[in-house]
Formats: sequence, structure tokens, C-alpha cells
Amino acid sequence: MTIALIAAVAALGVCVVVLGALLIARRSRNGADDRVAAAVAEMNQRMDAMLEDLTQALERAEEEGRRTRTLSELAGTIDFDEVLSRTLDTASALAGVDAALVALHGLGPKPIVATIGLSEHEAEQPQVVGPPDGRPVRSVRIQYEYPSAEEAEGTGIHAGLAVPLSGDSGEIGYLTVYSRSRDRSFAEDDVFELEELARRAGPAIENAHRFREARQLADLDALTGLHNRRYFHETLQREVARGHRYSRQLALIVFDLDDFKAINDRIGHLAGDSVLAEAADRVRSVVRSADIACRVGGDEFAVILPESALDDADQLYRRLLEAISSRPIGGAGKLQISAGIAELRSGEDANRFFQRGDDALYQAKEAGKGRVAAASNLA
Repeated sequence: MTIALIAAVAALGVCVVVLGALLIARRSRNGADDRVAAAVAEMNQRMDAMLEDLTQALERAEEEGRRTRTLSELAGTIDFDEVLSRTLDTASALAGVDAALVALHGLGPKPIVATIGLSEHEAEQPQVVGPPDGRPVRSVRIQYEYPSAEEAEGTGIHAGLAVPLSGDSGEIGYLTVYSRSRDRSFAEDDVFELEELARRAGPAIENAHRFREARQLADLDALTGLHNRRYFHETLQREVARGHRYSRQLALIVFDLDDFKAINDRIGHLAGDSVLAEAADRVRSVVRSADIACRVGGDEFAVILPESALDDADQLYRRLLEAISSRPIGGAGKLQISAGIAELRSGEDANRFFQRGDDALYQAKEAGKGRVAAASNLA
């Protein structure tokens, strides 16, 4: 029912009430006033009930419209995080739902869990799964009971409803909604609503995850598995802009393997590729999870260090040097690395920032290799 239609019905109802009141008044000119008053009061009650019904119908129509738009938008979104967020938002907006969770177990080596309305501790608990024999189920309904002390707090989850999420490859996980109300239990109508959402969300989640995996592969260097040159420059521009916007520190280290051309000539390019791959593995072993390690070309590498200063980049160089030079790499033997480090300056763009780090690298190599030079010390 549209808003215009509801408004028209409401106006018609008001007219009927007014006309009825006039007729009653005309017919009862010679009657008792209390009968007229009683009839008018009854009409008013009917009008109030009608308006309440229309208001509720309007709210349901608006909510249904929002839900329909969200479900339609799911299929048109390929951002994985956005699909999960929209799915959770829609699920948590269902009547009587206080929290929602998506648990994916069929899209990779590790489970993926996303939640809304749950605490960190609640989200870490074991998630809903199917029956022990592995047979597919339509839904899982849960009622939780607590000791009286916890029951009095009224903050725990009291009911849950889960339905499978399926894509082209089959079942990929569960969509679960929860209620913190003691009196809430999920019924067949709730199953229908959640199934409709899961039917739309499952393929959208699977497609978005495939796109993310493809994009991640496109961002990786095929030989070393580190991020490639294109990803490095895109990320550096983004981190530089973020650093300026929020006045945050940003550091950069650019390094290469000393005398790698001579090593390639000596052991051959195939063996040289193995050396680069092993060196990249050692780089991964010492960088922080927040750091972005990349291969920017040949034997040259770079690491972007968000929320970091020049001293942090210098410490990373020491760890990299130890990891790479502490033991031989293939037929190349023990290697040394030279590096340039830089810290973002006020108003500096990404190209200039990288250029200063790269210039510092060449200063380090001219000074004798196997060492680091800071861009801040350059003229």
C-alpha cells in the first residue's frame, strides 16, 4: 500500500465519521443528548482505531520498501565487506531481532565471521552448525536458558534462528539472528523472512568473495607473492593522503639485494628467481601485519609503514638485514641489502616521498652497500 493510498483512505475515513456525526445530530434533535454523545464517542473510537491501523500499515510498507531496496542492491554490489554489512543490517532490522551474525565456512581455509549487535566475546563463541550427520537443514531455532542471576541482568541472548547460506558451489555458511528478549521465540514467519534474505545474500556473498580473491591475485607479484608495483603506488598514494588528512606519521623503506646482477650472471636467471622468492619469504617473516611489503621491480623492494616514524623504518631495516644475511640463500650464498628510509613531510605527495626513499637507497649503495641511509640527511 502506497503512502498516497493510505492518505486517501484516511481522509475518506474522516469524512465518513463527520457525515455520520451530522446525521446522528440531525436525527436526534428531539432525542436525548447522551445518546448523541455516545454515538459520537463511538465514531471517534472507530476513527482512532482506523488511523492506528493505517499508521501501522504505513510503517510496514515503508519497512518493506527499505528491505526490498536493500535486497535488490545486494546483487549489484561486488565489494565483499559491503555485501556482509548490508546483509547484517537487513537481518538486524527484522522484527524482534537485536543482533545478527554471518559465519562462512566454505569460502576459504579459515572461517569468516561478521557480526552486528554482538560483543567481541559473544562473537567468539562457537557458531550454529547443522546436525551431526551433516544432512542439510532448512533452519535451526534455539532457546537459551540462564541461571537466575544472569537472567535478572537481561543482557544475554535468549533466542536464535539460523538459516543456511548457499551459493553456486553449495552451502557456504549460516545467517543467524538473535533476540535478547526473554519473551521472544522465532516462529515460521520469521523463518520465511530470514530465508528470503539468505536466498539473496548467499550468491551475492559468494560472488563478492570471488571478486576479492581475483583482485588480491591481481595485486600480487607472481614470483615473490608480495604486492606488486602497481599496488605499491596505489597504496602509497592512499596512505600519504590519509597521513596528511589525519596528521599521522608515515614511513617508507626502499631496499634491494646488493650485487644481485652479478649473482644472476653467476648462477643463472632461474636460480636468481629462486633467490628473490626466498628473500621475499624472509621479508614477510619480519614485517608487521600493518606494514605493506611490495616488490617494485627487479630485486628492488619497498615496505610502507603506516603510523610509523623514521626510527621505526630504521629498526625494520635491521630486522630485514638479519633475516636475509644471517644464512645463505640458495646458490647465491649470504647476501647483503642496502636501504633508503624516509618519513612523510608536510605537504609532500606520494611521488616525491618515494623518490626521496629511492634516492636514499642509492646514497647507501654509494657509501659501501650493506647499509642504510635516511632521506632526512640528504641535501
